[in-house]
Amino acid sequence: MAGAAQFVIQGFEARYHSTPDLARAPGRVNLIGEHTDYNLGLVLPVAINLDCYAASAPNRLGLLRVYSRNLDQSREWPVDQIRELHKAGEWTDYVIGIARQLKLGHGRDLWIQSDVPLGSGLSSSAALEVSTALALGGLDGVAGIELAKLAQLAENEFIGLPSGIMDQFASVFGKRDSALLIDCRSLESEAVPLPQGAAIVAVNSMVKHQLGQSAYRVRVAECAAAARDMGVKSLREARPEQLQLIRDPVTFKRARHVLSENQRVLDFVAASRNSDLAEMGRWLVASHRSLEHDYEVSCAELDFLVNRAIEIEGVFGARMTGGGFGGCTVNLVQPEAVEAFKKDLAGAYLERFGIEPVFYEVRASDGASRIT
Repeated sequence: MAGAAQFVIQGFEARYHSTPDLARAPGRVNLIGEHTDYNLGLVLPVAINLDCYAASAPNRLGLLRVYSRNLDQSREWPVDQIRELHKAGEWTDYVIGIARQLKLGHGRDLWIQSDVPLGSGLSSSAALEVSTALALGGLDGVAGIELAKLAQLAENEFIGLPSGIMDQFASVFGKRDSALLIDCRSLESEAVPLPQGAAIVAVNSMVKHQLGQSAYRVRVAECAAAARDMGVKSLREARPEQLQLIRDPVTFKRARHVLSENQRVLDFVAASRNSDLAEMGRWLVASHRSLEHDYEVSCAELDFLVNRAIEIEGVFGARMTGGGFGGCTVNLVQPEAVEAFKKDLAGAYLERFGIEPVFYEVRASDGASRIT
């Protein structure tokens, strides 16, 4: 058993004096297809080799007891009161959201430990949701697409974030050495093998501007308004020529990003299948420019990281990844150039913003699983 998994089990046993079931779920990096999932569009994430572990066992106390190893915080609630709980604005909301979706009816103990950095745009929340659902659900719990849907509903209904299903889907269905081409309308997916010759490096800007969540909701509303103007149920159904039907210039730009981003996903996949790393890199940069100018969810730190990265030798392309206003960029880099890339970008970013970025050289990995 892997070291992290064994540590979690030992910690759980020492704290709760019982032997748990253990589950893991990975974070994700979205290579391309940003802010398209809640518009029922196309996305291309990879599950990554950073996991959230959740260990759980029943108790006879009628309580849901949870402990976060990362934060060294514990909470507990009577199980029969979970349906009456309100959002607290902290990490435990994700646990409660999952418990409500599972209709948890018996006492459970839960230990959570995660390698996925918080607030980085690598979807630590989806990894927490999926691993918690697997652990609390036990062997008779949900799996597959129902697991992804349950985790998404927890985020939509209890957290109150109108997110699409991409993060949870990637965490559940990730494939080693492949990206997932996900159609968020049909929920069909296809593994797209990634060509050799490029490392995936996520760069954490170490900033998260507060505008993020409020702007996310605004973008969802703007896209819905654009769809109404074009006479379609969602932007996935719209054609480029229908953009002229949108009256508001800002809403027009939001819709233009979504439609063009769906096409960029297909172009990136075609380039990947041809092992054309330079072309893949160009589509990454094009995606960032659209997010920067049309969707307006970037920020000065992310723009700097992208603009500097594409000037460094051995970098095929870069863009922001995740919701925006901070978090990470994703970069395709020649493996032999990774160390020089880190040194150059870290120095330039520190000089410009006084912040040291954090680098994650990630690998496309398998999705969630029960370990014991």
